[in-house]
Amino acid sequence: MPSTTSCLESDSENKPPVVYACQRCTNCCRWPGFVKLTNDDISSISQYLGLTVHEFIQQFTRLRPRRDGLALIDNPDNSCIFLEGSDCRIQEVKPLQCRGFPNTWNFPGWREVCEAIEVPPGQGS
Repeated sequence: MPSTTSCLESDSENKPPVVYACQRCTNCCRWPGFVKLTNDDISSISQYLGLTVHEFIQQFTRLRPRRDGLALIDNPDNSCIFLEGSDCRIQEVKPLQCRGFPNTWNFPGWREVCEAIEVPPGQGS
């Protein structure tokens, strides 16, 4: 699993951190690793899909390696199970981890694959 780091960068102590706006390129959805799920994620996604929480967990999740929670399962090519072409099937309720990328976390090499653009301070998502 790729390690994660904070994406908020600053050139100096006086400048605000760099913030990025997602362009929905879906490259992060194709990166191998784990999409960790919170209880709120599980509730929101299962309701959005019209499933019970139990049904959602059985069909779309796996136990994380340290047995400390659930993550989404992957497609055979290691992309997210909810990636359909270049669209997220659950965009409206995507997990907190997905909503935070690339501003609250990232992985080594993310800039080489992510098409997010830098936005002026105060205008980030």
